[in-house]
Amino acid sequence: MEEKEIQQNGMSQQESSNPSLPPEESQQAELNIDENVGGTTHLSDEMEEPSVVEKLENELAEYKDKYLRLVAEFDNYKKRTARERIELIQTAGREIIVSLLDVLDDFDRAMQQMDQAKDVAALKEGIQLIYNKFKSILQSKGLREMETLHAHFDPELHEAISEVPAPDEQLKGKVLDNVQKGYLLNDKIIRHAKVVVGK
Repeated sequence: MEEKEIQQNGMSQQESSNPSLPPEESQQAELNIDENVGGTTHLSDEMEEPSVVEKLENELAEYKDKYLRLVAEFDNYKKRTARERIELIQTAGREIIVSLLDVLDDFDRAMQQMDQAKDVAALKEGIQLIYNKFKSILQSKGLREMETLHAHFDPELHEAISEVPAPDEQLKGKVLDNVQKGYLLNDKIIRHAKVVVGK
C-alpha cells in the first residue's frame, strides 16, 4: 500500500512538472535536460581548446612573418653595405687624385717651359713651387713625414738597412742617416723609414 502511494506520488510529481506530456515522454524530457546540464562543462572545455590553439597558431604566424621580414631586411642591408663598400673602394682615391690634378697641370707647364728655358734659376724656382704645392696638398690630407735623424732607433718606426760605427758616444743606437723617409697618414704608419744606425 505504501509502495503504491510512493509510485503514485512520483507519477503525480512528474505529471505536475510537465502536464502536457504523457508520463513516459515527460520522464525522458527531464532526463534529457539533466544530460545537457551535466555535459555543459565538457562542451565548454572542448570549445576553449580550439580557441587556444587558434591563438597560438595566429601568434606563430605573426612571429614567422616578423622573422621573414627581419631576414629580408638583413639580407637587403648586407647587399646594400657590400655595394657601398665596393663603391667606396673604387672611389677611395678620387678625392686625393682630384686635388693632385693641379700639381700635374703645373708639371705639364714646367715640362713645356724646360725646352725653351734659358734661365736655370727661374726653372728651379718653378720646380720648388710645384714641390711645395704637392707637399702641402698631401699634408692637408693627413700625411706627415717621420722625424728620424738623430732619434733613437725604434723597430716599430724604422727599418735598419746598415749599422756603422757612431762618430760620437751619444749617437750609439741612434739614426745617423735617413736613406728613405718614413710617412704617417693620420698618425698611422704607411711606410717605415729606412735608416742607418750608429753602433
